[in-house]
Amino acid sequence: MPGQLDDADRRYLQRAIQISRRALEDGGTMPFGALVVIDGQIAGESANRVAELHDPTAHAEVMALRAAGEALGTHLFETGVLYSSSEPCPMCLTACYWARLPRVIFGATSRDVDKCGIEDLQFYRELARPRDQRSLREDPAGEDLRQEAAGGLRAWADREHG
Repeated sequence: MPGQLDDADRRYLQRAIQISRRALEDGGTMPFGALVVIDGQIAGESANRVAELHDPTAHAEVMALRAAGEALGTHLFETGVLYSSSEPCPMCLTACYWARLPRVIFGATSRDVDKCGIEDLQFYRELARPRDQRSLREDPAGEDLRQEAAGGLRAWADREHG
């Protein structure tokens, strides 16, 4: 049930918020912090590092997932929880799905983020539109290149699931 956090959840979320505040104070970067907890242990944590790394994907949540993956030697966290100072953007939320996380806990909402001029809500709305109505032009390949690309996928699937 939303909003029902136990003491451990509150402690880990406060840690994510502390990371976000320290990032703002230390480097003047965007105040976002996140951590991944597996079986009661912090497996990875990070602040937003987009500007520092010149990487638009270096959001706090993605960096925390990367740190957890490196520490644990896996990309799947089926028993984990991601704690984030703010509601994850669409990219970060999707990364949580890819990581098979069963739970995400966050502080500030996307509406709070929107009030500060950050575009998360706009991106959520954009992705809900049909592809031909989005502001980013997406051009699917013709049938010959689609078949060639799909052939590589089928070869991988046959090898993995053979």
